[in-house]
Amino acid sequence: MNRIRYIVLASAAAALGLAFFAARDDEDWRPAAPVYGVKLPVGHEDWPLIAPAQEAAPLDELRVVVGNPVAVRAYRDNVRPFPDGTVLVKRAWKHVPSPDFAPASIPGDATTVQVMVKDSKRYAATGGWGYGRFIDGQPVDEAQHRTCHACHAGRVKGRDYVFTRLAP
Repeated sequence: MNRIRYIVLASAAAALGLAFFAARDDEDWRPAAPVYGVKLPVGHEDWPLIAPAQEAAPLDELRVVVGNPVAVRAYRDNVRPFPDGTVLVKRAWKHVPSPDFAPASIPGDATTVQVMVKDSKRYAATGGWGYGRFIDGQPVDEAQHRTCHACHAGRVKGRDYVFTRLAP
């Protein structure tokens, strides 16, 4: 009888442990950006490259834009407007000269991670896009999020509000 109790208790403990780790992989535990409720996508660090970029002064950053499979497919098939489910993530670092080769540069400290999520119903008022901006995994203040769409609408509305072009 003790052996049966042990097996039952061990099975229950294992199930609880798996449930805990499954919950940790869920995006719900990540903080949401104000205004749009966008979260940092799980695993975005491993997404395919859409394009690199360099931001001049005053930011002086190295940036890369990566995309989820929906985004990559839309770029490669030239589908515009982007379909719902498209997620673009811009990762940025301070631009630092290489200590090994003077003409080259390397990423320094991380600065921001910016996210665009396409959901034409949820974000109908902003061309179908929701925005998030994060520093050290935490969303920045609401005022900074309120400027996202205005900048995109003022400059790239005709390209479905997206600045980034696919790198050849």
